[in-house]
Amino acid sequence: RTQDRHHKRPKQRHQPRATTNMPQFLCCACIDAADYGIVQECGKFKSIIQPGCSVVLWPIASVASVSMRTTQLNVNTNTKTKDNVTVAVQTAIMYQVDPEMVNTFYFKLHNPQQQISAYVDDCIRSQIPLMTLDEAFEAKEKLATVVKQQVADSMKQFGVQVINALMTDMQPDETVMRAMNKINAAKRDREAAVEKAEGDKILAVKQAEAEAEAKHLSGMGTAKMRHAITDGFRGSIESMKESCGLEPHDVVHMMLVTQYLDVLKEFAQSGKATMVVPHGPSAVADIENQVRSGFMQASMMAPAGKNSMG
Repeated sequence: RTQDRHHKRPKQRHQPRATTNMPQFLCCACIDAADYGIVQECGKFKSIIQPGCSVVLWPIASVASVSMRTTQLNVNTNTKTKDNVTVAVQTAIMYQVDPEMVNTFYFKLHNPQQQISAYVDDCIRSQIPLMTLDEAFEAKEKLATVVKQQVADSMKQFGVQVINALMTDMQPDETVMRAMNKINAAKRDREAAVEKAEGDKILAVKQAEAEAEAKHLSGMGTAKMRHAITDGFRGSIESMKESCGLEPHDVVHMMLVTQYLDVLKEFAQSGKATMVVPHGPSAVADIENQVRSGFMQASMMAPAGKNSMG
C-alpha cells in the first residue's frame, strides 16, 4: 500500500496538465485602411497584418494597430545667435512610419515625438549659434534642409521616415524686435528724405529753367518793344523835322512833355491812382518852366507850319 501511495502521488501532480487547456476562439481583427496591425502571441511578436479583416486566436494572440498616416510635429527651440540675440525657432517635422519597419517602430520607440524633438533641438542649437541674426533669417531654407537630413538619418534606424522639415517661424527677443523696427523705420525715413530732396531738387531746377526761359522771352519782348518805340520815335522826329524844321532834341523834349501831360490826364480820369510829385522850393518852378517851355515851342511851331504851307 505504501508503494501504491507513492505511485499515485505523481499521477495527481500531472492532473493539472489537463486543466491548463483554456478555451480558445477564432476572432476577427479589423485594421483600418491607414493602419498596420502588430500580432503578438503570448507577448511575442508574430506577424504584421495588412488593413482589412484578419482572424486571430484569442486570447493567446493580441493585435495592436500602428498608424501609417503622415504626422506633423511642431518643435519650439530657444537658442542664441552669434551676435548674442535670443531667438525662438519653430520647426515643423512631417514624418510617418516606414512600412518595412513597422515592428521596429512599435517595439523600439516609446515616445517618438519626444525623441524627434530632441534631435531637432540638438540640430538647431548646433547651427544657429554659428550665424548672426540676419544670417539666420537669410538661411532659413538651408537650416530646414540640414534639420531634415540629420533627423532623417537619426530616426531611420527606428523605422521613422522624415517627409519634410519646415522652419515656420523665427522670433527674436521682444526688445530686439523693437530695436529692429526702429532701425527699419529710420532707414525708411532716410530713404524718404532722400527721395523728397531729389524731388525738391528736380522741382527747383525745373522752376529755375522755367524762370530763365520766361526772362529770356520777356527780354526778347522788351527788346522788341523798345525797338518798336525807337522806330516810332525815329519816324516822329524825322516827320516833325521835315514838316516843322525842328532839331531832334527839341522834338524829343516836346514829346516828353506831351507824354507827361497825358500821364497826368490818365491819373485824373482814373480817380484811384496815386501820383507822387516832387516837393521842394524849386519843384513847382521846374514843372512850370517845363510846361511853359513846351507851350512856347508849340506856339513857335504853328507859324512855321503856316509859312511852309503858304
